[in-house]
Amino acid sequence: MARARIRVQDSASYRLDEIYRYTRDRWGAQQAERYIVGLFEAFDGLETHETPSRPIPAEFGIEGYFFRHERHVVYWRRLSNGDIGIVTILRERMHQIDRLRDDFGL
Repeated sequence: MARARIRVQDSASYRLDEIYRYTRDRWGAQQAERYIVGLFEAFDGLETHETPSRPIPAEFGIEGYFFRHERHVVYWRRLSNGDIGIVTILRERMHQIDRLRDDFGL
């Protein structure tokens, strides 16, 4: 059976760029690179369950999962073709519900 591919969706891609720039400007390019590589390693662990995830609570009205990576929360869902869609990445203190609904297209 083919392994699911990781698909970084537009809002997540935008947030990855923001995270990289912020981290680079604050702590340098080496730290920014390390953080982004760590996120992608966590994405790769989703299929094998090496990166533990939890379902998004029902009260959000969104089907999907999330996990924490250092100071961020990554939201993802299984796509219709079986691939994993990284929907968005939010700083742990961001107001989650409104941003999450926007990024999931609701």
